Amino acid sequence: MDRAELAAFLRRRRERLRPEDVGLLPGARRRTAGLRREEVASLAAMSTDYYTRLEQQRGPQPSEQMLAALARALRLTDDERDYLFEVAGRTAPSPAATAAHVAPALLRVLDRLSDTPALILSNLGEVLVRNRLAEALYGGKADHTGLARSEIYRWFTDPDERLLYPEGDRDRQSRALVANLRAAHGSMGPRSRAGELVRALIRESEEFARLWEHHEVAKRFEDHKVLVHPQLGEIEVDCQALFTEDQSQALLVLTAPPRTEAFEKLQLLGVLGNERFEDSGSTASP
Repeated sequence: MDRAELAAFLRRRRERLRPEDVGLLPGARRRTAGLRREEVASLAAMSTDYYTRLEQQRGPQPSEQMLAALARALRLTDDERDYLFEVAGRTAPSPAATAAHVAPALLRVLDRLSDTPALILSNLGEVLVRNRLAEALYGGKADHTGLARSEIYRWFTDPDERLLYPEGDRDRQSRALVANLRAAHGSMGPRSRAGELVRALIRESEEFARLWEHHEVAKRFEDHKVLVHPQLGEIEVDCQALFTEDQSQALLVLTAPPRTEAFEKLQLLGVLGNERFEDSGSTASP
């Protein structure tokens, strides 16, 4: 671990960002160039003291999870992320792990979407990051591990995942998820994480195994659906997806036409926040 280089690299990358680059308000009388330390710490979900010690060359060696969080908070490119790992004395992420590093271009768009739910997904349906309104809509934190990180896996193995959709729409959602996975499986191959997910679901879900045999293929570009919120009821939304060039990640934006009941409900999400999920313990995902 090169403490001096790690500290310098973090500081320089922090200084090159502006609050508006990461979806924050500039505020008044900023004395620091770029982001403040506490802002980076908040974006990376770590304590300000921990981050400060890293910049002062006196912190412990960061874990791989912590480095990944810092790479995301500082909007690092793939090359910059790998360098961060190297100077911290960690092995750069493998191609499989790299999929969890959010594309900076998508993050820049997400940072500017504060008035409607938006989230970034991998091509396996893993929530990589989401904004405040998306958390209020879906609830809880996206803290699943293993295969359960994939919304596709959870849909076919956890009945609570289906509560987010009206009963009449669940068959359509099942087919859409399988078709999306078929597309990912085709591009990633049978020995990939997509292949592992398919094999597990064939063993664990008769419904998935049956739908998989249909060989339907589709990528999510746009959709119109109804989501069920425990307090607000049904919310009819339009879903638009913006993909990275390699199609491995997508920014999903949920909107409703102005002056409609659904639009008003989306605005109310900012008021309700996550209170309902903290009471019920629910952590539904898209």
